[in-house]
Amino acid sequence: MQLSTINLDTFSQPSLLGFAALTAYILTLLPTNLIIVFPLTKKTGFPQLLLKYRRFIGLLSFFLAVAHGFLFFKQRNFDVFDIKTYFVYFQGVATFIIFTLLAITSNDWSVKRIKKNWKKLQRLTYLAMFLVTWHIWDKMAEHWTYLTPVGIAAITAIIVLFLCRTWIQCQSRQQKHQQTPDKITVLNKSIG
Repeated sequence: MQLSTINLDTFSQPSLLGFAALTAYILTLLPTNLIIVFPLTKKTGFPQLLLKYRRFIGLLSFFLAVAHGFLFFKQRNFDVFDIKTYFVYFQGVATFIIFTLLAITSNDWSVKRIKKNWKKLQRLTYLAMFLVTWHIWDKMAEHWTYLTPVGIAAITAIIVLFLCRTWIQCQSRQQKHQQTPDKITVLNKSIG
């Protein structure tokens, strides 16, 4: 019986840049998820170190993603004025738009100017997380490199951490809601 094997292509420069962009992006997602899912990691100082340099790492991820996209467009001679290109590369283009918005607003001036909406805008990074995963699966389906399984495992791990974080935060909100008596109950008890 012969085991089926996956033919792994050697990675190109654009693929290497995409992997580097993915790695930097994952590092931006890691600290908050680690602190909430594994609170003891706070004692290591690792999440705080990542938080300290999160903006820089995020901008690095953006510029690596720009280089990745530019080299792929240049290599494959894409027509940027052909609408079909944007349908074929929807996930990459959508992620690029999100990364651009996040990069443009990753400064203190934007935080002050946008105020409460800045955090809402920054939450687009979680949509980008799913788009990046779709992008990797879709574009690398037929020609995995040696880096593809590592990238898929890393982004899957961060998605699992994010889903655990979301569940923990929902549980915490429910507990707070159950512990806080509503105003009507408090009013009725004080009157009665």
